[in-house]
Amino acid sequence: MDVATTKSWPSNLIRSDFWFLDGNIVIVAGQAAFKVHRGQLERHSEVFNSLFSLPQPQDTDLLDGCVYVELHDSPSDVFYFLSALYDGLYFKAPCANDFMAIAGVLRLSTKYFVEHLRQRCLNRLDLDWPSTLAGWDRREQAATDSLGRYMPRDSCPHPVLVIQLACDLDIPSILPAAFYDLARYGPSKIMLGASVPPSTLDEYFMKTNPQNLPSVKTVHLPRAQLQRTFRGRERVQRYMAHFIASSLQSRIPAPDCVHNRDPDPSRPCHESFYFIMLNVLRSVGGIACGRDADTLYTLTQAMEMLSRTDFSDGQRQCGLRMCQPCKMDFAACAMKAREEVWAALPKWFGFTGDDDPNDETFP
Repeated sequence: MDVATTKSWPSNLIRSDFWFLDGNIVIVAGQAAFKVHRGQLERHSEVFNSLFSLPQPQDTDLLDGCVYVELHDSPSDVFYFLSALYDGLYFKAPCANDFMAIAGVLRLSTKYFVEHLRQRCLNRLDLDWPSTLAGWDRREQAATDSLGRYMPRDSCPHPVLVIQLACDLDIPSILPAAFYDLARYGPSKIMLGASVPPSTLDEYFMKTNPQNLPSVKTVHLPRAQLQRTFRGRERVQRYMAHFIASSLQSRIPAPDCVHNRDPDPSRPCHESFYFIMLNVLRSVGGIACGRDADTLYTLTQAMEMLSRTDFSDGQRQCGLRMCQPCKMDFAACAMKAREEVWAALPKWFGFTGDDDPNDETFP
């Protein structure tokens, strides 16, 4: 960060719409200039307070009548940071478009020690990328509209962007959820990376100068992170295969199964388990719903089949013929499996340091 002077307004410097007529300092970042108030920056940041307390040479040149300070930060990050300092940082509902502001404010509030803004950003990231299964289920419910359509990229940004931010700023708590989200894509989509959406400042510059269109930037994960993603994806899928084999294909009815004493013991329950298995295999990983390799969702689907009445026996709609004790027993088994999957994500995606990729055992 340099306190600098210039004899004339640089031809390549663009005045942003963050420009107060009564401002007393100009912030320059890249090609963008922001005229703001020293007191507002000093009040929230010890870094700026120390910077502005440095004595200035008497022959310092000015921009628009003010001393200017050059920041070696992204212009978009500076715009979002200044907006948060002046207007606050508020989120009405989960929205993927908020990510650029969250990331920009988090980067600069961390760098310039503005703790209340940093904490607000971290709290929002924790909502979108939770560390609890209950939080994940709330997130998934919020991404499903009233018609049952699942649209996660409307409410949450692409996980590649989140992983990059978390790795850059050392936010390990959100990484297991972000990698699990990414691992639900097919391998080709994972390799494609994610496009960085235009910022509010980019859109402003495009309006003022339509010929100055920003280039589309795509973020790709480095090789090590791709390996982490694919390895975790394999472990999640192997767990689902293990669950199908142990808890559906060879499932023993509940000890108090109503049909235990039938001539063909527990046949309705055996047939129901087989039916659930076929449906899980048909849509395993949520492929039929556009949700690849989503074991948590697949297990939820399996539990929902217990109460559905829209199956067909060839003549009419009906539910499963499974008895209530077997339904309760299987529901408890599937719920336990979801909890095991969630608890194992940090290990499966390599964040605990004790995962053996060749280990075929499961919790």
